[in-house]
Amino acid sequence: MGREYPGCKIKPDAPPPLLSETKKAVLEYLTHGTPLPPLPLDVSKGTPFRRKVWKALCDIPHGETRSYLDISKAIGQPRASRAVGQACGSNPVAILIPCHRVLAVGGKLGGYTGGLDIKEALLKLERGAGLGRSGNR
Repeated sequence: MGREYPGCKIKPDAPPPLLSETKKAVLEYLTHGTPLPPLPLDVSKGTPFRRKVWKALCDIPHGETRSYLDISKAIGQPRASRAVGQACGSNPVAILIPCHRVLAVGGKLGGYTGGLDIKEALLKLERGAGLGRSGNR
């Protein structure tokens, strides 16, 4: 077992419970498409605008999508769809803040920091199609 460090309440070889719970939830999501539970995320480093966008992304139900324009309207700034795209691109915790659920007007994929193939796979996973590997749904 690891040593205790001054000022730390955990041992370095034992992850904090929230980290373990988050890891389990993300693995369930990636393996079975199970919706992620609400998680306490610290997004304090984001600008007020980005935090508004990220909150709106978290409000998109599992398996559904919205457009960048929909998000800009939802945060009360209907002319800020490009800025919404930039906020999505600066998302500090992709998947946990589901920027993959945001599409361009007309249903086109738009962009995704992880690559469009990953965005498409995550959307298919949430719609029940799995990730295309054996053993998944």
